[in-house]
Parts: sequence; structure tokens; C-alpha cells
Amino acid sequence: MRRGGSEIVSIDSRRVLVPMNAPFAIAGGSSSELETVFIRLRLADGTTGHGEASPFPAFNGETAARSEGQVRSAGKRWLGRDAAAWRTRLEELEESLPKHGGAARAALGVALLDAWTRRAGLPLRTLFGGASDRVVSDVTVTLGSPEEAFAAARRIRALGVRVVKIKVGYAAAEDAARVAAVAKGHPRAALTLDANQGYGPSHSLTLVRLLRARGIRPVMFEQPAEADDLEGLVSFHKKSGIPVAADESLRGRADALKLARAGAAQVLNLKLMKMGVLEAWDCGLIARASGLGVMVGGMVETPLAMGAAAHLAAGLGGVKFVDLDTPLWLVKNPTRGVGFGPGGVYDLSGVKAGVGVVPLAGSSATAR
Repeated sequence: MRRGGSEIVSIDSRRVLVPMNAPFAIAGGSSSELETVFIRLRLADGTTGHGEASPFPAFNGETAARSEGQVRSAGKRWLGRDAAAWRTRLEELEESLPKHGGAARAALGVALLDAWTRRAGLPLRTLFGGASDRVVSDVTVTLGSPEEAFAAARRIRALGVRVVKIKVGYAAAEDAARVAAVAKGHPRAALTLDANQGYGPSHSLTLVRLLRARGIRPVMFEQPAEADDLEGLVSFHKKSGIPVAADESLRGRADALKLARAGAAQVLNLKLMKMGVLEAWDCGLIARASGLGVMVGGMVETPLAMGAAAHLAAGLGGVKFVDLDTPLWLVKNPTRGVGFGPGGVYDLSGVKAGVGVVPLAGSSATAR
């Protein structure tokens, strides 16, 4: 560990616009460019840590501008405080930022832990448990035509990725055709579905029946009912036999406990941008204690935020589903370091300290 103080002496932020090679469309809307906030946290001994706030307005209405304002406001309260007391700092972050400040929490939390683990000479995955040093992600097929879905499936197959996540929630017949197109384009892939609350449980069951008629059985269905419809989630699972993953239904620890007690989900989807590092981590531990599976996903993010999430998944170990593919949608990578590799693998074995990803100072992204 470096000599000198571990007090936080500065936190800087910059907003950048990253072009995307195709729109990322879900039931709640779509985005054709990524507006993200990179932050840099510096300690008294000169150690720096990096974080990212990449909210997805179509998911929960958060924006980059709002996240940057929250980063600046909450970050001021950390100045002069000790990064070594990182859990206390993360708890302070939860107190100072509202529930709709998940992206800002994530950015500051990752920057803090990146700096502390860099100073300690530890890879971030070790802090989360150090169970493994690699995870394997799926790749998503977003909303679009069956022809587009087939072409996407062929590209995913060529990448060597074996799990395909398909966005649904538009109309059952059209979605069934798209899922069938993916199955045709990548016959050996395991398929998961994600309705993003676009369907109620009856519509989700209709889609499942249409797929079964085609000989297709998804291995998991994410959010097949509205966030607060726990009875609908329970009913869907009982009638379909397909494991349910809670995403929009999981907003924090209280929801994790509620979902577990109600038997409303078999898998909890942890997202740093949704609730910040500490709460996502705690929700993973709640899932384990409750006998539920864990999924680690994200919004539309660069390899910095996705890399941090990969460390969480690798550190926890035994994560059933990993969904960290959105760097594939970026025209150019505004970071350097580890990232999405062949077969969807995040190989973290070469990271000796911190996250192992830093923003490029002179990237082609447009600074705001």
C-alpha cells in the first residue's frame, strides 16, 4: 500500500456523448447515443479512482445531467474524509442521494473502491469475495423486426456467445416471431426473455405458449409483470414453470426481502446503475441467503461501469446470468483496459489493482 494519506482530496466529473452503432430499444423506449458521466476521485497520496454514471432514461427516467449534478453535490461531502472507511462512505452516499440517484451512487461508489483497491494493490473482485477472475456475458437482441433479430443472432453466434437475451414486451405474436428468428439464427443458444414491464402476466403467458408451440422454451423470463405486481410474478412462474428474474421490481434491499418472502422471483438482477454499489452488493447477499439465483446486469454503459459490474459478478461467484454486453453498441470505446472479449468473456485475471479500466482523455466522444 502506498504511503501517505487515504483522504479524498478531489472529485472531478465530465459528461461525454458516445455515438452508438444501433439504437438500443426496450419496451419503455430506446436510445441511439450514450450520454455518460466519467468521474475521477483522487486521494491525498495521489492515487486515483474512476467511476461512471450512465443512466438509461427509458428504464427509470434518470438523465446524465441530473446524475452529474448529484455527483457534484454528494462528492463535496466526501472531501477530506478517509477512503479506507469505504463502507461508511458508501452508507453516507445512500443517505445523501435519493432513490432515483442510482447512477450517481454507482459512479462515486466505483470511483471510491477503485481508488481504495488501487492503493491497497488489490483487484476489485477480491473486495467482493474473490470467488473467480472471469465471467461470461450474454448478448442482447433488442426490439426490431424478425429479420433484424435473425441477423443479430447470426452475429452473436459468430462471437461465440452461447446465451442470448431477447427484448420483448411489444406484442405477443410479433415477439414470438422475433424469438423464433433468434432461435433459427443461433439454434444452440440458451434464450432468455426480458419484457421490461411491457407485459402483464397474462400477456407473458401468451408469449410463452406461442413459443412452446414452436418448440422453444426460454431458460428465464425477466420482469414478465409490472414492478409491484408480485402476485402476477408468482402466478406467471407457477403457470409457466419458467424462472422469473426481478429487475424493475428490485429497487433495493427492502424489495429483495419482499421478493424472497413472496416467492415472486427466482433470480434477482443486480445493477450498479439502479441502486449503487453497496445496495447491489447487499441484494446479492440477500439473494444468496434466501436461496435465490443472482444475475448481474447493467444499463447502456461503457467498459468502465461494465467492468466494475464484472468484478462484482466474479467476486460473488456462482452468478447464474451475466448481462454486460452494451459496449458492443458503442461506435468507439472511450476507455482502455479489460472488457467484453471473445465468447462474451470478461477476463479479469490480468487486473492487479482496482477495476482495470480508465477513461481515455482524448477519446472521440464529445465532452459536455
